[in-house]
Amino acid sequence: MEHLQNEMDALRKEMIEMYKLVQLQVERAQTALIDNNLSVVQEIGNTEKLVNAKELQIDSRCETLLALFTPVAVDLRFILSALKININLERIGDIADNIARMVAHSKPGFDRELLEKINAKQAFAMSLDMYKCLFQAFEKEDTLLARDILIKDEAIDTITDESVVIAEEYSTSKPGSIGQAIPIISIMKMVERIGDHLKNIAEEIIFYAEARVLKHSSPK
Repeated sequence: MEHLQNEMDALRKEMIEMYKLVQLQVERAQTALIDNNLSVVQEIGNTEKLVNAKELQIDSRCETLLALFTPVAVDLRFILSALKININLERIGDIADNIARMVAHSKPGFDRELLEKINAKQAFAMSLDMYKCLFQAFEKEDTLLARDILIKDEAIDTITDESVVIAEEYSTSKPGSIGQAIPIISIMKMVERIGDHLKNIAEEIIFYAEARVLKHSSPK
């Protein structure tokens, strides 16, 4: 049992490291977009390799735990949730990398006025606020914090939905700006997907802490 606990502690430590790596990627993606910082774009590309390596490391540990220790109850739920959380974190990292690539291909950078009109900075700030809240929920096994994520995700959906309409109107009012509007819409949809992945993670935290499945149900 002591060996199992040591392995569970090691898994939790690796999950925390993964959380921190991916949070850094999202923060960098925000800087890349809002400040048109191309040096950050390169940093995101380099860290993406670390995120992928960490995902494989966590998967391997989960598989070892399941094969060697046949865990039950909360330990089993945590391992199963860790596998799903790991997938969602890796996908958030991919999204951050994709945003950075789009910034790198936008020359000389996205229109400041358009970014302000669509509330790009606010959408990123909300996603990062959700992320930090989720990290606390994971560390403390706080299901109340996890449930807050389910509500906050709806606010990001509202902003990103509105941003599509605003970008379309902007491209109509300013001929020649369609080349800016289309990638910006794609990026805002990516921010929306970050929120969706965070919601998935919140549901997994609630699952292993309370043994309650919330998938496909409305926020409570």
